[in-house]
Amino acid sequence: MTAVLLGLVAIGAAIHEPVLIPPLAASAALVHSAPTLPLAQPRGVVGGHLIGAAVGYAALAVAGSSAWAAAVAAGATLALLTLARTPHAAACATSVVIVLQTPDPVRFVPLLLGSTVLLVLTGYAGSRIRRTAPRYPAYWW
Repeated sequence: MTAVLLGLVAIGAAIHEPVLIPPLAASAALVHSAPTLPLAQPRGVVGGHLIGAAVGYAALAVAGSSAWAAAVAAGATLALLTLARTPHAAACATSVVIVLQTPDPVRFVPLLLGSTVLLVLTGYAGSRIRRTAPRYPAYWW
């Protein structure tokens, strides 16, 4: 897990974009430590962060960058995740980070998508390498 997060930091530094270490670290912990939970499944990890990003950018456009807007974005993200049946609590932090850091979406969203896919793939690979580990994912969609 640490190697994946360090790799993501390196990619973010190379393209001069902030990396979502707090939400991605939480996602990595779920995928690698609790791989059978609904919160750790690929739909939640990838889809959840993309929903969080969309809400974060919408809140940023409507209300600007402030702690108030970040709090509203987190709550709205949780509501949309629930409606979409895409549980992933760490995605709420993604919306907060976007509102507070205001990253360029053209560069940031592909980084986010790639990061979440990488987390899912490392969870998949890790569960296949360690014979005693629970299989990940429990379901793909």
